Amino acid sequence: MDSENKLGDYLRARRALLRAQDVGLPDDGPRRVPGLRRDEVALLAGVSTDYYVRLEQGRERHPSDQVIRSIASALRLDDAAAGHLFRLALPVFGASSATSLTVAPELVRLMDGLADVPAFLVGAAQDVLAANAMARELYRGFARYDNLLRMIFLDPYARSFYGDWDAASRLAVSNLRASSSQFPGDAHIERVVGELTVRSPAFANLWARYEVRPRTTEVKHFVHPQVGELRLHFETLAVASAPGQHLSVYSAEPGSAGHDGLVLLRRLAEQAARSGHGDQDEALEKGDAHSESGTEQ
Repeated sequence: MDSENKLGDYLRARRALLRAQDVGLPDDGPRRVPGLRRDEVALLAGVSTDYYVRLEQGRERHPSDQVIRSIASALRLDDAAAGHLFRLALPVFGASSATSLTVAPELVRLMDGLADVPAFLVGAAQDVLAANAMARELYRGFARYDNLLRMIFLDPYARSFYGDWDAASRLAVSNLRASSSQFPGDAHIERVVGELTVRSPAFANLWARYEVRPRTTEVKHFVHPQVGELRLHFETLAVASAPGQHLSVYSAEPGSAGHDGLVLLRRLAEQAARSGHGDQDEALEKGDAHSESGTEQ
């Protein structure tokens, strides 16, 4: 879990990821600890070393907007990472009150209407709140389809399901970082982080890197046990009426191998529905998605 000095933790983690040559400073050989020194960050940001040290140590609580912009530039932060820095340094910047775990029936109908593609609703802590038949079939090999982070880090099946597990795990953690900055102090996010930090060293290591990347659009590579390799376009849309919720959809260009895979996946979903497995999955999913107990897989 993070300390009370979240801003200082973030600044230390981000400067540890940079080398002197990355920012145009002379390389003076091996260092006792990785990354830039505090005085180097201060120099690049145009502030005094003493001020930057006090900021990192949590003794300076009221940095100006301009100082934060300068530090973001010095640390070579992209828009997402800089936004996270602003939310930590200036808590009123973009802060939201709480996440929502309530699923609107209209969203369920919308997902069910997307019969040809996997679609599912995800909360800020990466809980799977609802999913259509195609999505349940895509993720059928997991012991539980309840939380994407638990699935990635705690279920051995994830290592064979994701074509590049390292990339998938890193993106999932950086996405959770983005959510945590938008909903500071959210109890459910903190429970998920606490559970995974204790149970997964891989998660703990990635969480300590403080990388921030909201999930938007990308190409996903899966290996389904019956369909085989699937390369699908991923798109996520924020649900304006439910803070923290995103509708995630996978698709493929007509005529592509991915599209053929989705056709086969739909046949499997239809077979599961006829055999009654689909109803069982839906009941299990609803029970898991709305549980905040952090039940082990």
